[in-house]
Amino acid sequence: MTTGGNASGGRRFVVEADGGSRGNPGPAGYGAVVRDGDTGELLAEAAEFLGRVTNNVAEYRGLIAGLRAAAAIDPTAAVEVRMDSKLVVEQMSGRWQVKHPDMKPLAAEARTLFPAGRVQYRWIPRKENKHADRLANEAMDAGQAGRAWEPKAPRTVAVEASEPTAEALAEPKPLPVGWAAPADMGKPTTFVLLRHGETALTPQKRFSGSGGDDPALSEHGRRQARLAAAAFATRGTIEAIVSSPLRRCRETAQASADALGLEVRIEEALRETDFGSFEGLTFAEVKERQPEALDAWLASPKTAPPGGESFVAVSRRVAAARDRLLARYAGRTVLVVSHVTPIKTLVRLALGAPTEALYRMELSAAAVSAVQFYADGNASLRLFNDTSHLR
Repeated sequence: MTTGGNASGGRRFVVEADGGSRGNPGPAGYGAVVRDGDTGELLAEAAEFLGRVTNNVAEYRGLIAGLRAAAAIDPTAAVEVRMDSKLVVEQMSGRWQVKHPDMKPLAAEARTLFPAGRVQYRWIPRKENKHADRLANEAMDAGQAGRAWEPKAPRTVAVEASEPTAEALAEPKPLPVGWAAPADMGKPTTFVLLRHGETALTPQKRFSGSGGDDPALSEHGRRQARLAAAAFATRGTIEAIVSSPLRRCRETAQASADALGLEVRIEEALRETDFGSFEGLTFAEVKERQPEALDAWLASPKTAPPGGESFVAVSRRVAAARDRLLARYAGRTVLVVSHVTPIKTLVRLALGAPTEALYRMELSAAAVSAVQFYADGNASLRLFNDTSHLR
């Protein structure tokens, strides 16, 4: 990339990335940095402990994280990638073939994040890659100590004056790294649980399940979906996306799919409860019009609203969906986009809590939670109702 900037007149970014493995293969991690190509301003940092992988895999994971972070800031930018890995630079530049089976899908994924004509690769000596190298080592140190890497400095993004409507998206805060697995427990399957963004019914607190209308996201809900997507892209650990079939979830999931270069797979059993005759009404309206039905519903999770579905029935189908997803995505990190009841159900199942626990949890629109499932049958709640990416 020359100093003349993006031929289209857009922004220019520099991505610095590094990966390391203590043992090769051994405990590994990556670090990545995004800078403004003209001012050198630090725009984003990313790092993650990867468990036991090779150095080359860690290098590619660092590259992917850096490109995702850049794409989250401005997907139309031109990017210069600087790495001290000759292998990655030559392979991604097309001068060397990617032969190793572990590297082929990673190289292919990296190529999906920006059009080939807008990314150039440059090898740099290790001494010029100190920032990304430091982040990679911090991630490995944290992972081996059973902790998640935490950024030491806030991420900042410059705002383009020509895009005032994107102000809310200009500074997407990275999600907490609280779903990273302890280093000594093996590789879990991680469900990152995202409740859909707001619809017109959400702020009115109306029952909106799978038995009534199928509302779209409101403008505010679409903004929430984009902010969540930007945060996921910055973190760079989502490997698959699964969604409820309802429109508000599909739209929320698609925002993340677009940011991450992934497809959305529909899981019917992740739909919201059918609230029957309560659909479209507020709690106060149900209390006024159907007081006996409401009292019975609140008294027992086995009781369904008239014409609807009980929480016990929802729990059965959500548990079955959980088992299918665990079999399909074993050892991977999956974004699960769903609704209040299915997400609360996945959380309570992980905790071994009774169905009545559903009444004691609050879940905000576009909030993120995370649950990890281990091969020995244990599960761990790593994050619940986090909305920091929306602020």
